[in-house]
Amino acid sequence: MTDIQLYSQISALPSDLKKQVSDFVSSLRKKSGEGKKQKERHFGYAKGFFQINDDFDEPLDDFKDYM
Repeated sequence: MTDIQLYSQISALPSDLKKQVSDFVSSLRKKSGEGKKQKERHFGYAKGFFQINDDFDEPLDDFKDYM
């Protein structure tokens, strides 16, 4: 069933049944973990994890022919 077909069937329902469908979808999201809160990220968490060489901005020898 496509999303459009599903939407058409839901839109044809009376409002009380639409409420039940909405509640059911909410319960499915909770079961699947979609509603789980992500961990809060802290600034500087990966400090020291990556290192950049001092010559990072220097031109590469491989591209000297093109410059």
